Amino acid sequence: MKKLLNTLYVTSENSYLSLDGENVVVLEDKTEIGRLPLHNLEGIVSFGYRGTSPALMGACAERNISLCYLSPQGKFLARVSGRIRGNVILRQQQSASSRDERMSLEIAKNCILGKVYNARWVLERGIRDHRMQIDENRVKKASDFLRHSLELIQESQSKDQLRGYEGEAASIYFSVFDELILQQKKDFSFQGRNKRPPLDNVNALLSFVYTLLTNSITSALETVGLDPYVGYLHTDRPGRASLALDMVEELRAVLADRFVLSLINKKIVSGKNFSRKENGAVLMDDDLRRKVLTEWQNKKKEVITHPYLKEKVEWGMVPYVQAMLLARYLRGDLDGYPVFLWK
Repeated sequence: MKKLLNTLYVTSENSYLSLDGENVVVLEDKTEIGRLPLHNLEGIVSFGYRGTSPALMGACAERNISLCYLSPQGKFLARVSGRIRGNVILRQQQSASSRDERMSLEIAKNCILGKVYNARWVLERGIRDHRMQIDENRVKKASDFLRHSLELIQESQSKDQLRGYEGEAASIYFSVFDELILQQKKDFSFQGRNKRPPLDNVNALLSFVYTLLTNSITSALETVGLDPYVGYLHTDRPGRASLALDMVEELRAVLADRFVLSLINKKIVSGKNFSRKENGAVLMDDDLRRKVLTEWQNKKKEVITHPYLKEKVEWGMVPYVQAMLLARYLRGDLDGYPVFLWK
């Protein structure tokens, strides 16, 4: 269990939550493993199927403490909210902010600043750790371009301008991404980002992991009461989780791309588990998907220090922290949305 921003996260799938006086008690095999006073909490998030006592559910509803249930893999299942608090006001604020050109642009800027900043950090880390194995000058030139792009993004006056700078930065970043692939070059050569369908093994892995990350962020937004389908940079259209796609940008390079690179460079995956269709699309087989899912779950358990909170959190908790921070900004509790900047 972990308390972040007045929200209790119970990450053990075998935990049962109950009420003892004014405290929430976390039990595992009928043994108490932790407790917290209810008056300190705004929300409880449980990753498991064991459930919650009716007494605790009633106490949370009475005190307007949001109670959320997710699967052990992080899929959103359900939310129970109190009579007064609920999510109507927050979603109204979200909808209003998405129509406010200034506020909408600022949030979109932050997401793209996070994307480019973290992409540059991935390149700089590659230079620092593997300068003898890569074309250092080429990667450094790309890193310098991204640094300059950060200044342009900050000064963007419109979303179209912002999208232009983001597209250029992404193109330069991916133009040197192949330098970071240090092993299995024959099976994992990368000549540029392609999707719908992916045309090589690396792009197939990237697309699959981006989908996993987007699903995690969608669940995180649902958990805090935000609408994943009302975004700021990505245009709204039926069935498109626009806000989740906005927020995936800041974590794309630092979490998803680095994860894919580790799978290849540590030889956790191999080329034998891919196949090519007649139209050129490259597919992963079931064994590989299961392996990647297992490694992804392990990755989410790794502990880092959150750059804004300065607290220890698991990688898997980062989408939930960012969703909470965005909700707090929209409520007026923060002066701006603190994008995830990793180094």
